[in-house]
Amino acid sequence: MNKENQSGVSEFVLLGLCHSWNIQVLLFVTFFMLYLTIISGNTVIVILIITDPHLHSPMYFLLANLSFVDMWLSSVTTPKMITDFLRENKTISFGGCMCQILFAHFIAASEMVLLVIMAYDRYVAICKPLYYSTIMSLQKCIGLVVTSWATGFVHAMSEMVVIVQLPFCGPREIDSFFCDIPLVIKLTCMDSYNLDILMNIDSGMVAVTCFILLLISYTYILLTVCQSSKTGASKALSTCTAHISVVVLFFGPCIFIYVWPVTITWVDKFLAVFYSVITPLLNPAIYTLRNQKMKNAMKRCRSYYMDSKVNTLNA
Repeated sequence: MNKENQSGVSEFVLLGLCHSWNIQVLLFVTFFMLYLTIISGNTVIVILIITDPHLHSPMYFLLANLSFVDMWLSSVTTPKMITDFLRENKTISFGGCMCQILFAHFIAASEMVLLVIMAYDRYVAICKPLYYSTIMSLQKCIGLVVTSWATGFVHAMSEMVVIVQLPFCGPREIDSFFCDIPLVIKLTCMDSYNLDILMNIDSGMVAVTCFILLLISYTYILLTVCQSSKTGASKALSTCTAHISVVVLFFGPCIFIYVWPVTITWVDKFLAVFYSVITPLLNPAIYTLRNQKMKNAMKRCRSYYMDSKVNTLNA
């Protein structure tokens, strides 16, 4: 990190979500339970897809990667937020703040690209079913996932190269529970208006580009579904509805934060919480509760566990 910056400001103060001690205790319990649910729910999905042969297909391979990314997305800011609920002084070091920004944008951009890849997978499966096994081979899927991570890394680093060089020498209070680019830029000792616009364009371009690609993919899918048989159309529509729900939940807050920045503090905080906690929580629920194969895999896993337990007791 830039030593000159660190000599000016060694840490930032996070103002958090609220100032009432009783409410903070309630939020601690609430978000601690939500975080445990996020980690356990997404871990179950990853384990099921790895261990169940019935789920060894491109769609579930990508779903396992989405769950893995969701765990990391939530883990960038949520543990710090949870522990800060019980602290009077909510501070974060300069290096810690920069790391939050780096990993938040790295993982978020990777997830955006991954959602586009999942839409492409459904497009090929529904619109080009005869070529599906050829187009979406294991090697192709691995290559696409690596591309999503590489895109996220390049996007995050392009912003970090600028952020770490900024002069921080004055105010150090961040009116949120984590460090994000628009909030940190406001604390620089310079006119940050143009830089703020530039950073929003950088982040917004990734979000809007991915969102447009998703709209194109699902438009083609829905048009194809309308021309298909009722049985196939119903199954395809059910799968796409789950995907579209995740897309709306994920991209909605991102677009409001970076493409159409709001200036109301409580709205900013709500969107940040929704983005980092609620979306990773809802993703496993949407994909498991609406997916019959995932339900069957969970039943098989439960039956296997019960049978193993019975055999152990009989032995």
